[in-house]
Amino acid sequence: MAMQEISRLASEHPITPDGRYFVVRNRLWRMSDPSLSGAERDRLVGELMQARRAVGQAKRKNDHEAEAHARRQVDRAKIALGERGPAWWSDGAPDFNRCMIGNTPYAAWFEALPLK
Repeated sequence: MAMQEISRLASEHPITPDGRYFVVRNRLWRMSDPSLSGAERDRLVGELMQARRAVGQAKRKNDHEAEAHARRQVDRAKIALGERGPAWWSDGAPDFNRCMIGNTPYAAWFEALPLK
Protein backbone atom coordinates (compact mmCIF):
# COMPACT_ATOMS: atom_id res chain seq x y z
CA MET A 1 0.00 0.00 0.00
CA ALA A 2 1.42 3.38 -0.95
CA MET A 3 2.40 5.69 1.91
CA GLN A 4 -0.11 8.31 0.77
CA GLU A 5 -2.92 5.73 0.90
CA ILE A 6 -1.79 4.52 4.34
CA SER A 7 -1.72 8.10 5.63
CA ARG A 8 -5.21 8.76 4.30
CA LEU A 9 -6.54 5.54 5.79
CA ALA A 10 -4.84 6.15 9.14
CA SER A 11 -6.39 9.62 9.36
CA GLU A 12 -9.85 8.06 8.95
CA HIS A 13 -9.38 4.71 10.72
CA PRO A 14 -6.83 3.45 13.23
CA ILE A 15 -4.26 1.00 11.85
CA THR A 16 -2.97 -1.69 14.20
CA PRO A 17 0.66 -1.28 15.30
CA ASP A 18 1.72 -4.28 13.19
CA GLY A 19 0.10 -2.77 10.07
CA ARG A 20 -2.08 -5.83 9.44
CA TYR A 21 -5.52 -4.29 10.01
CA PHE A 22 -7.46 -1.06 10.10
CA VAL A 23 -10.47 -0.57 12.36
CA VAL A 24 -13.95 0.47 11.24
CA ARG A 25 -16.84 0.46 13.73
CA ASN A 26 -14.85 -1.69 16.17
CA ARG A 27 -14.16 -4.34 13.53
CA LEU A 28 -10.76 -5.34 12.11
CA TRP A 29 -10.31 -5.30 8.33
CA ARG A 30 -7.16 -6.71 6.77
CA MET A 31 -4.81 -4.32 5.01
CA SER A 32 -3.49 -5.05 1.53
CA ASP A 33 -0.32 -7.10 1.25
CA PRO A 34 2.56 -4.61 1.62
CA SER A 35 4.81 -6.79 -0.57
CA LEU A 36 2.74 -5.93 -3.67
CA SER A 37 4.43 -3.46 -5.97
CA GLY A 38 2.72 -0.10 -6.36
CA ALA A 39 1.84 -0.88 -9.97
CA GLU A 40 0.38 -4.29 -9.09
CA ARG A 41 -1.61 -2.86 -6.21
CA ASP A 42 -2.95 -0.04 -8.41
CA ARG A 43 -3.96 -2.56 -11.08
CA LEU A 44 -5.75 -4.75 -8.54
CA VAL A 45 -7.49 -1.78 -6.91
CA GLY A 46 -8.69 -0.76 -10.39
CA GLU A 47 -10.10 -4.25 -10.90
CA LEU A 48 -11.75 -4.11 -7.48
CA MET A 49 -13.38 -0.76 -8.19
CA GLN A 50 -14.58 -1.96 -11.60
CA ALA A 51 -16.08 -5.07 -9.99
CA ARG A 52 -17.79 -3.00 -7.29
CA ARG A 53 -19.31 -0.76 -9.95
CA ALA A 54 -20.53 -3.89 -11.74
CA VAL A 55 -22.21 -5.07 -8.52
CA GLY A 56 -24.06 -1.77 -8.27
CA GLN A 57 -25.12 -1.83 -11.90
CA ALA A 58 -26.38 -5.40 -11.61
CA LYS A 59 -28.32 -4.57 -8.45
CA ARG A 60 -29.97 -1.57 -10.12
CA LYS A 61 -30.99 -3.82 -13.02
CA ASN A 62 -32.09 -6.56 -10.61
CA ASP A 63 -29.82 -8.94 -12.54
CA HIS A 64 -28.97 -11.61 -9.98
CA GLU A 65 -26.69 -13.57 -12.28
CA ALA A 66 -24.61 -10.51 -13.17
CA GLU A 67 -24.50 -9.50 -9.52
CA ALA A 68 -23.21 -12.92 -8.48
CA HIS A 69 -20.55 -12.75 -11.21
CA ALA A 70 -19.49 -9.25 -10.14
CA ARG A 71 -19.31 -10.31 -6.48
CA ARG A 72 -17.00 -13.17 -7.47
CA GLN A 73 -14.81 -10.60 -9.26
CA VAL A 74 -14.74 -8.47 -6.10
CA ASP A 75 -13.71 -11.52 -4.08
CA ARG A 76 -10.93 -12.43 -6.55
CA ALA A 77 -9.53 -8.89 -6.44
CA LYS A 78 -9.62 -8.76 -2.64
CA ILE A 79 -7.87 -12.14 -2.44
CA ALA A 80 -5.20 -10.94 -4.89
CA LEU A 81 -4.73 -7.80 -2.76
CA GLY A 82 -4.30 -9.96 0.33
CA GLU A 83 -7.39 -8.52 2.02
CA ARG A 84 -9.10 -11.93 1.98
CA GLY A 85 -7.92 -15.51 1.68
CA PRO A 86 -4.66 -16.70 3.19
CA ALA A 87 -2.93 -14.19 5.44
CA TRP A 88 -0.01 -12.41 3.76
CA TRP A 89 2.22 -12.57 6.83
CA SER A 90 4.34 -15.61 7.54
CA ASP A 91 4.99 -15.51 11.30
CA GLY A 92 2.14 -17.90 12.11
CA ALA A 93 -0.01 -15.27 13.82
CA PRO A 94 -3.75 -15.95 13.48
CA ASP A 95 -5.91 -13.90 11.16
CA PHE A 96 -8.50 -11.69 12.85
CA ASN A 97 -9.99 -10.25 9.65
CA ARG A 98 -13.58 -9.12 10.20
CA CYS A 99 -13.41 -9.88 13.95
CA MET A 100 -14.72 -7.45 16.52
CA ILE A 101 -11.62 -5.85 17.99
CA GLY A 102 -12.72 -6.46 21.58
CA ASN A 103 -12.39 -10.20 20.96
CA THR A 104 -8.80 -10.00 19.74
CA PRO A 105 -5.32 -9.34 21.14
CA TYR A 106 -5.66 -5.78 19.76
CA ALA A 107 -8.39 -4.86 22.29
CA ALA A 108 -6.10 -3.18 24.84
CA TRP A 109 -4.28 -1.21 22.14
CA PHE A 110 -7.61 0.02 20.75
CA GLU A 111 -9.00 0.97 24.15
CA ALA A 112 -5.88 3.05 24.82
CA LEU A 113 -6.38 5.17 21.69
CA PRO A 114 -7.36 8.77 22.52
CA LEU A 115 -10.18 9.00 19.96
CA LYS A 116 -12.04 6.12 18.37
